[in-house]
Amino acid sequence: MAHHSSAKKRIRQTESRTEVNRSRVSRIRTFVKKVETALAGGDKTAAVEALKVAEPELMKGVQAGVLHKNTASRKVSRLAARVKAL
Repeated sequence: MAHHSSAKKRIRQTESRTEVNRSRVSRIRTFVKKVETALAGGDKTAAVEALKVAEPELMKGVQAGVLHKNTASRKVSRLAARVKAL
C-alpha cells in the first residue's frame, strides 16, 4: 500500500482513468458489434451505415490513447472489406 500522499493521489487518478478508458473501449466494442450484427444478418445498407458510425468511434479511441493507430486502422479495413464483400 502507498505511504506517500503523492502515491495515494496517483492511485486515485489511475482508478478514475481506468474507469474512463474501460467505458471508451466498451463503447467502441458496441459500435463494432453493430457492424458485425448487420454483416451476420446480410443487410448491406445497415452494415454500411453502422460502419460509417463505427469508424469515427475507433479513431476517437486512438486519439484518447485506448487503441493503437494501426490496430484501429486494421479493424476498420477488415470491417470495410467484409461490408464490401456482401
